[in-house]
Amino acid sequence: MKFQLAINLERITDDISMEEVARHTLEMVQMADEGGFHIAWSAEHHALEMTIAPDPFQLLTWWSAHTNNIRLGTAVAVAAYWHPIKLAGEAAMTDLLTGGRLEFGIGSGAYQREFDRMHHGLKQSDAWMYMQEMLPAVLALWQGDYEHNGKYWQFPTATSVPKPVQQPHPPIWVAARAPITYEFAVKNGFNIMSWPLTRPMSEAELYKSRLDEALANNPDKPRPIFSMMRHTALYDRKDDWEVPVRAAQRQLGQFENLFKNQGDVKNGFPKQLDLNEISNRDEYDPKMLHQNLMFGTPDEVIAKLKLYQDLGVDQFTYYASLGLGLKEQKRSLELFCKEVIPAFS
Repeated sequence: MKFQLAINLERITDDISMEEVARHTLEMVQMADEGGFHIAWSAEHHALEMTIAPDPFQLLTWWSAHTNNIRLGTAVAVAAYWHPIKLAGEAAMTDLLTGGRLEFGIGSGAYQREFDRMHHGLKQSDAWMYMQEMLPAVLALWQGDYEHNGKYWQFPTATSVPKPVQQPHPPIWVAARAPITYEFAVKNGFNIMSWPLTRPMSEAELYKSRLDEALANNPDKPRPIFSMMRHTALYDRKDDWEVPVRAAQRQLGQFENLFKNQGDVKNGFPKQLDLNEISNRDEYDPKMLHQNLMFGTPDEVIAKLKLYQDLGVDQFTYYASLGLGLKEQKRSLELFCKEVIPAFS
């Protein structure tokens, strides 16, 4: 099993400076590089302090200047916010500037609030159609002159300048939850990134069954790399289990606000919903969070990861951003690098 790090510049409140957050995030990526992680991912989000990444390619280029081996990817570029020519060029330039380390992840986007501002009138539930039109266009532009007459974009003959260093193109990843996206990824030979949110192992098993079904429907296609992400936090003593749980509850209270498009966001900070009052409150029970998420001592985390390995997960994504203190985040990553990764090498 290989390991990936997903990390955001993140502020739950304005008590911490943007400069400190940026420095911390870079140091976490450097720790992952030295500790044997395979990929570091940057998200794309807009006007939100919880996930500060208006241009993931800029972050990846910055990280590349301060790391040596770790590959660098977008998780994910949101298709509907881009024009194909611009996305192809930005990604190819990043591949060039990082020395061919780009992993290109693309997806539909998560929050209706962002669509209301970045692509007014588009429902989040319809955004997958933009992704499925965008990706073939980007691949064509990377190869050479290409004219596009699609439903959402039209342009005369153009090409990506520059072209990617990696040929025929950087590895492609698609964020997938729905069966139609698994089918799209398998048919086209794209790797799959999945995220069961805070839900139990049955959700992870559901995603694996969707991969299996797509493979059965396309027996001539190779199996893609299948990754799965979980919020992750390690600690030295079992008695510390509530520390990451409480941090996750704070961050997830903001996440629920955005996910439900409550609209209560002030200067980039979403109001934290009372998790006891939401309809899906069972998803945020403290003991359930401790069980479902990748929280635990190193031995506990190794045991949890083996369940994912047995399920058929090829690469695990350590999601570091969950409102945990910066000191605790670094200790968690240190424990993972020193004690967990060697157990799977």
